[in-house]
Amino acid sequence: MNHGDTAPAPAAAMADIFMEISNSKTASMAVGVVPAASAATVQSDAAKFIFFCWDEGEGHKSPQAWRPREVEIGEPKEGEIRIKNKSIGVNYVDIYYRTGLHHEHLPFVPGKEAVGVVSAVGPGVTGIKVGDVVGYADTQMGTYTEEQIIPAILAIPIPPSVDHITAASVLLKGMTAYVLVRQAFKWANALGATVIGTVSTQEKAAQATEDGCHHVIIYTKEDFVTRVAEITSGKGVHVVYDAVGKDTFKGSLECLMQRGCMISYGQSSGRPEPVPLSDLAPKSLFLGRPGMRHYTTTRDELLHAAGEVFAGIMAGVLHVRVNHVYPLHEAARAHAVLEARRTSGSVVLLPGS
Repeated sequence: MNHGDTAPAPAAAMADIFMEISNSKTASMAVGVVPAASAATVQSDAAKFIFFCWDEGEGHKSPQAWRPREVEIGEPKEGEIRIKNKSIGVNYVDIYYRTGLHHEHLPFVPGKEAVGVVSAVGPGVTGIKVGDVVGYADTQMGTYTEEQIIPAILAIPIPPSVDHITAASVLLKGMTAYVLVRQAFKWANALGATVIGTVSTQEKAAQATEDGCHHVIIYTKEDFVTRVAEITSGKGVHVVYDAVGKDTFKGSLECLMQRGCMISYGQSSGRPEPVPLSDLAPKSLFLGRPGMRHYTTTRDELLHAAGEVFAGIMAGVLHVRVNHVYPLHEAARAHAVLEARRTSGSVVLLPGS
């Protein structure tokens, strides 16, 4: 069972982003979040970011605190490459960081997923050359930018048959799904499981059915705990994948059969209340909170996970829908529609458009 749709979350006031683009070949643009009432300069191996923010208190939680500015990109150092981003994936975790649900020292540039073309290679790098198309996901913050420098070991080669928009829309989500169904708990429809999914609208229900979900529950119209009991004749399910968090966590536990496994991988409605271990005892339940990065710690693990995603796309098993594409300077708008649950499929930002 999968709670893949996001539950209601307070939508922060969104503002247009005003961008300054330079004609300099060494300049790029980034969307940044800065501390309240400050003008900050951040030095990193990749670039120098200069942001200005005049908000106070909790102001950084709103995209009104975002100040795109010119970025001077340096040369890659030992073991690094510079990437000119072509497509940037937007994920709900970006909202977690923006609102402070996940902590990141201010100022910072959001984003955990992108695909681009290698524009420079540092000393000691082998197997990657200028012009290669590569992606990177959930490895370091800062993809809401036109160019970025990353360790070469984190770069994932993109197959020629997968376009950059598709790759950027699915790399992080796809590898996360691989970890959930192949590592954390080995189930999925393609692996022989019966899949029950929850969504918020009839449109999303139709898409879920098309994608292979056997039973779709529109949780805004019916109680998912009662419906799961009906579908399973009261037995419950082997595993629940819950990305919603607070609003569904307790109900998800109720849906499990004896010795069932609860996999929490998101908290779009907020952090769940603490669960006493004794609450798991009546049905001998298992509870886990896996993170993709802990299953892709080696180069081989990373490339294997990405390879599984690309193989699924090319075999037609994994259906990718990119229904929302925005210019990078409209990142705030992308966050608005995602946070308000007005999206279906992936959201992608395009630099330079």
